[in-house]
Amino acid sequence: MSSSSTEINYYEQVLNIRQVVDEAHLEDCDEALNICDLSSVERKFQLWQQHLPRIKPYYAVKCNDNPIIVQTLAALGAGFDCASKNELKLVLNCNVEPERIIFANPCRPVSHLDYAREQHVLKGTVDNEFEVYKLHKHYPNSNLIVRFKCEAKAAQCPLGDKFGCDADIDASALMLLAKALDLSVTGTSFHVGSGCSEFEAYERAIKKAKNIFKFGELLGYDLKLLDIGGGFPGSDDEQFGNIAGIVNKAVEKHFPDERIEIIAEPGRFFVAAAYTLVCKIHAKREVRNAAGKLDTVMYYLNDGVYGSFNCILYDHQVVTAEHYLDDAENLPTFKSLIWGPSCDALDKISEDLRLPNLNRGDLIGFPNMGAYTVPIASAFNGFPLPKTLYFKAI
Repeated sequence: MSSSSTEINYYEQVLNIRQVVDEAHLEDCDEALNICDLSSVERKFQLWQQHLPRIKPYYAVKCNDNPIIVQTLAALGAGFDCASKNELKLVLNCNVEPERIIFANPCRPVSHLDYAREQHVLKGTVDNEFEVYKLHKHYPNSNLIVRFKCEAKAAQCPLGDKFGCDADIDASALMLLAKALDLSVTGTSFHVGSGCSEFEAYERAIKKAKNIFKFGELLGYDLKLLDIGGGFPGSDDEQFGNIAGIVNKAVEKHFPDERIEIIAEPGRFFVAAAYTLVCKIHAKREVRNAAGKLDTVMYYLNDGVYGSFNCILYDHQVVTAEHYLDDAENLPTFKSLIWGPSCDALDKISEDLRLPNLNRGDLIGFPNMGAYTVPIASAFNGFPLPKTLYFKAI
C-alpha cells in the first residue's frame, strides 16, 4: 500500500478499512488518517443517474474541494457549482468546460465576476436588485439565474436567511429590472437547505419555479434552465431514493418539456460516504461517581472540531465511531466522551457514545466524514491535519 498523498491504491470488490488501518502503521504517526474511496464517488454518480436521469448534477465544490475528488467527478461528466474565483480556477484546471459550471453565489465580488467573464462562465445566480445592477456594469452578457427562497421546514443548514428572493413578488421585479437593463435571464434556482429532511419542500419549490417561468415568458424571456439546488443525503441511499421520487414526479408535472435543462447542486451526496477518518487516542482519563464506580471514560484524539470535526459545528453532523479491537463483542462498554487535541473546551467531538475501555494508542474510526470537513479544517493549536490515502476498485 502506498503512503503517497496523491497516489491511488487499488483494491478488489470491497475496500477493507481494517486492513488499511493495520497497514498504515498509525502508531508511528501523530496525524489522523483520511481513507478516501474514489469508487464510492463513482457509485454515487451511477446512483444519481439511475434515480434522477433527467437532472444533471453540478457538484458543490465547497463541500470538499480536494482536487482528486474534483478530477474524479469531472471525468464522470459532472457539472460544477462554484462560489468563488478560486473554485472556478480549480474546476477549470481540471479541463472542465465553462458550460459545465454555474457560478452559484448570488453575491460575488467584482474581481470574481471579472474572472468569470474572462473565462466565459456565463451561468450565475442573482437574488437582489443591487446584484443585478452590478452585473449590468461588470458582466452584462452573463446569463442571470434568479434564485428564490423556498426552504424546507427541517434541514441541517438552512440557507434562506442569507440567500433567495421572494418567489411571488421579488422574482418578477428582478426580471422586470433585468429586462429594463437589457440583461439576459435564462432560468431560476432554489435551495431547500443543506441536509434537507423535509422532502416535500422540493415539490413546493418546483411549483414556484414554474410560475417564475411563466412570468418570464410574458416578458419575452426564453427561460431554459431550472436549478433545484442541493440538500441530498450522502449516507442514506434509501432516503435519497425517496427524494428522487418526489423530484421526478414534480418535474414531470410542472416541467414536462424536456427542452428545459434541469440541474442540481449535490455536495454531500457524492463525498460524505467516501471518507473514513481514523484517529488515535493520545490520552485518556476516567471519571468516577461518588461511590467510586466508573461513570465516564474520556478520550483525547489527534483530530478535533477545529480540524476534520468542524462538521459538528458548521454542518451540525452527529458522528458515529467504531473501534478496531479484536474479539470485542463480549467486552463491557462505557459511556465515552471524546475530545479533540486542542486546549479549547469547545473542542468536544461526542459525549453520547458507548465504547469498550480503550487505551492510549488505540484507534477510533469515523465513517461518513467526506462532507464539509476537508476544506474547513485548520491546524489550530499547531496540531497537524490528517493525511489522506486514496483507494479505487479495480
